[in-house]
Amino acid sequence: MREHSDIVIVGGGLNGTTLGLALARTGHHVSILDSLPRQTRANDRFDGRSYALALGSQRVLVALGLWPDLVNHAQPMLGIKVTDGVAGRGPSPLLMHFDHAEIEEGPMGYMVEERYLRHALLDRVDASPNLTYLARTRVVDQQVSAGRARIILDTGATIDTRLIVGADGRSSGTAIRAGIGRTGWSYDQLALVCAVMHEKSHNGIAHQLFLPGGPLAILPLTANRCSVVWSERRDLAETVAQLDDRMFLEALRPRFGDFLGQISLAGDRFTYPLGLSLANALVADRVALIGDAAHQMHPIAGQGLNAGLRDVAALAETVTLAARRGEDFGAPDVLARYQQWRRFDIVALAVATDTFNRLFSNDNPILRLGRDLGMGVVNAMPRLRRGFIREAAGLTGDLPRLMQGHPI
Repeated sequence: MREHSDIVIVGGGLNGTTLGLALARTGHHVSILDSLPRQTRANDRFDGRSYALALGSQRVLVALGLWPDLVNHAQPMLGIKVTDGVAGRGPSPLLMHFDHAEIEEGPMGYMVEERYLRHALLDRVDASPNLTYLARTRVVDQQVSAGRARIILDTGATIDTRLIVGADGRSSGTAIRAGIGRTGWSYDQLALVCAVMHEKSHNGIAHQLFLPGGPLAILPLTANRCSVVWSERRDLAETVAQLDDRMFLEALRPRFGDFLGQISLAGDRFTYPLGLSLANALVADRVALIGDAAHQMHPIAGQGLNAGLRDVAALAETVTLAARRGEDFGAPDVLARYQQWRRFDIVALAVATDTFNRLFSNDNPILRLGRDLGMGVVNAMPRLRRGFIREAAGLTGDLPRLMQGHPI
């Protein structure tokens, strides 16, 4: 069986489905190929996974009509407190405190559970006449010929298209088949991810505590809950990951502190290896990469999904404007515009996250003194602090229209 689609997106995660919706809204016929079963994506049980959406990313969801489905499940991020510390000793008195009141646009972002994002996206995919969503579908090959590309599925069926988009993660088969290599390294750290319930209100404040083994992020959710991303040395993290829930909380509490009162688990626990992995190119012949297929970075700045949504917004705008001008939107010169738009931002973010992780994930007394003084200086300079807030909120740089909250 042979099918045709203007654009084929390989990968049915958050980035892939968001891009599919963005392109379908501008008149493209899009196929999304998801290797997972539909019921896995549609599972409505809270499993502890959540995302920090910068304000710019939230505007993408507004522009695509998704936000009304999410607003009642979103926790505004009204502030961020960044401190240095050691487990059991409490944080350093020198800190950076970023308050949303220092910018005019509103909250710096929103925390949303993954399950609500998945549901909102799947509901809109189902309602879009220009979208075909194929679950349990695996790609075994891709071929490029003059002006066209072809996807070969494990069923033997093929899909002819003008553009293949790889949204299939850091081990992207799309990138491998296109001959795109990767550059990166492991941090010898694991991220222990969970959600906790707590006694006291978090007041919409996110906390980032830099510990010798890696940063600990405590991110506010609705209903007196927080998402926890605990980065730790691999050897210790592997030991902690094997503990039962009671002992896991015993290991977490000295690092978490008691500022929110007693804590208990609210969902499953997950473990992810941490490293830096960048695709050597974002595009190839009739191929473009987005999200983790293009870049995977340390979660120290909480920018993983946000960087992916910037890819989505930039690629959707590049392809759509080219089509409106009558250009072949899968041609090398068009895809080069997308790569040029995103490449510098991706590299800059990778360098920043890599540098911060190396600088803060240690207990060197000289480095500790230097970074504590540095945080104190930033906190005492309103203009510099405001610049950091706007950067974290995704309000700086050459923003695609979707990230400004406007349709393409």
